[in-house]
Amino acid sequence: MICEERSINDTILLEYLIYFPDDYSSTKKKYPLVLFLHGAGERGTNLDLVKKHGIPKRIHDGAKFPFITIAPQCAEGIWWSNKQKLVFLGKLLQDLISELRVDKNRIYGTGLSMGGYGILDLASNYPTLFAALIPICGGTILNQIKNLVKIPIWMFHGEKDDVIPVESSKLIYQYLNKKNKNTLLTVYPNITHDSWTKTYENEKIYDWLLSFKK
Repeated sequence: MICEERSINDTILLEYLIYFPDDYSSTKKKYPLVLFLHGAGERGTNLDLVKKHGIPKRIHDGAKFPFITIAPQCAEGIWWSNKQKLVFLGKLLQDLISELRVDKNRIYGTGLSMGGYGILDLASNYPTLFAALIPICGGTILNQIKNLVKIPIWMFHGEKDDVIPVESSKLIYQYLNKKNKNTLLTVYPNITHDSWTKTYENEKIYDWLLSFKK
C-alpha cells in the first residue's frame, strides 16, 4: 500500500494508505473502490498503525484484491463520526473518484469498531455514494438510520462484545431488515470485541460486497 496525504483545507491534512490491484497500471478499465475505516486504537500520525487490522493488514500480509482500497487515518482524540471528519472523508472520496479510474457504481465501505460507526454515519450523510457496506462491531445514531434503508448492509458482531454491545447492531438490523432484505447480521457466539479478524479473513464477504452495484 502507498502512503499519501491530502490537503482538505488550508490547515487540515488527511493521511491515508491506498492500494491498487496488480493490473491497474496495465489496463484502462475502471475498478471498484473500498473505503476502510480503522478502529480507535489505530488513531494518530503513524500510518503503519492502520495496517494492524482488516483489509490493510491482509494486503500488508500479501493478499491481493480486485478493488482499489483507501484507508485513511483518524487523528488522535477524534472519532470518525465527528461531523467535520465526515465532511473530510466525503471530500477525500469524491476527489479520488474523480482522479482515479473508479467505477462510480461500485463504491463500498467497511470499518471496525469506531470505523464501524464511522462508515454507517458517513453513508447516512452520503446515502447515494455507496453500493454496499460491511460494518463490524459498530453502530450509529438511530435517528439517522432512515438514510440507510436502500443500501445493502452486512453487519458482524461478537455476541459477548464487552466494548460495543451486540445490541447496537441488532437494533440497526431490526429496523433496516423490515425495509431492505439485503440487510444481514452475523453474530459470532463466544466472541468478544474482535469480530473483525474472522470477518476480514472470510473471502465470502468480498464476493458479497462486490456483487452489488448502484
